[in-house]
Amino acid sequence: ELALVVTVLVPTPSFAEDAMIQFSLSEPARWDYFSDQVMGGVSEGRATFETVDEKPVLRLTGRVSTANRGGFIQARTKLDAPLPDTAQGIILKVRGNDQPYYLHLRTKWTVLPWQLYQAEFDASTAWREVRIPFEAFAPYGGLLHQSFKISDVNSIAVVAFRRDHDADLSVRAIGVY
Repeated sequence: ELALVVTVLVPTPSFAEDAMIQFSLSEPARWDYFSDQVMGGVSEGRATFETVDEKPVLRLTGRVSTANRGGFIQARTKLDAPLPDTAQGIILKVRGNDQPYYLHLRTKWTVLPWQLYQAEFDASTAWREVRIPFEAFAPYGGLLHQSFKISDVNSIAVVAFRRDHDADLSVRAIGVY
């Protein structure tokens, strides 16, 4: 059984996967797949776990369609413990199909399904490190403060969103810096 580990990283100048400290988000069963079909959309996809270079990888694939007021597929996990207040942002090791993707954060204050904080990142065809500072996350869905308390974050999602396209995103590591 494969495990994708969401981690707190040891402070280093570059992303050292071997230096990660796990903070209890490791089973693939903890990641839920959602699409806009929950609200009448027609996007189709899936989240799978694969082994790439002997490392577990979350892969989000599918066809995102904005028909029927839809437009997303995502893989999301709930956090078991608060993120440390000293964290500066999210760090990922990703590859994809040269498309933009999103990270969605939900907090204890994002109670409606369409409320979240989001930040965009690009996924090239080669593995690359992406760092997204918490200040880069913007509120989405209305009735939210412009910023959030880091320790209030209770879930994180990787998302193909907002436009008609074929999604293919692989995530080898995800954590905070």
